[in-house]
Amino acid sequence: MEEILEEQQAYYRARAPEYDAWWQRTGRYDRGEQEAEEWQRSVAAAEDALRGFSPTGDVLELAGGTGWWTARLATTAERLTVVDSSAEVLDLNRARVGRPDIDYRQSDIFSWTPPRRYDTVFFSFWLSHVPENRFAEFWDLVGRCLAPGGRAFLIDSHDAKIADDVDVRQLSDGSRFRVVKIMYSPAELESALSGLGWTARIRADGLILYGSAVPG
Repeated sequence: MEEILEEQQAYYRARAPEYDAWWQRTGRYDRGEQEAEEWQRSVAAAEDALRGFSPTGDVLELAGGTGWWTARLATTAERLTVVDSSAEVLDLNRARVGRPDIDYRQSDIFSWTPPRRYDTVFFSFWLSHVPENRFAEFWDLVGRCLAPGGRAFLIDSHDAKIADDVDVRQLSDGSRFRVVKIMYSPAELESALSGLGWTARIRADGLILYGSAVPG
């Protein structure tokens, strides 16, 4: 698993220039008009849910990627910190969001130590890349990141076509990488978090799963 996690980090560094094509469903990621419309509907539902959640105050984004959600968080956060292991995606994030007041940190999330506690912890399309044997460890980190009364919000893939815990991804240049990809149903994720002492409200809308979680 450690070997796969190293491949996963290398994949996202190499994939940085291609990520936006996947997000926008263009080029080789174009699966037709019907799927593109379903994707946009799913994204809009997640955006509405995040807006209703209202991530304000001191906000931490884990695995910030190229900034599609960072830009949304920046509109409501009083203070925003973004952590990602890839310098390449953080460069794209900075360019997209254009906010010099955002605190960017390049670090492996599994070994990162939070310098303080935050009102909100947010992560998108990251939980499915957390191995099963590190699920509890990751949520312990989220708990340590939260200030008293703090809340977490997550967004991720919801795709029944992915059945294995390890997926093989290929980039435009033909290079192939193994990545962790564990899919959850809302009920499965709520149950897993309940077992760790969290109260979660998770739902799925089309291709995206999203929701909130609080300790206790």
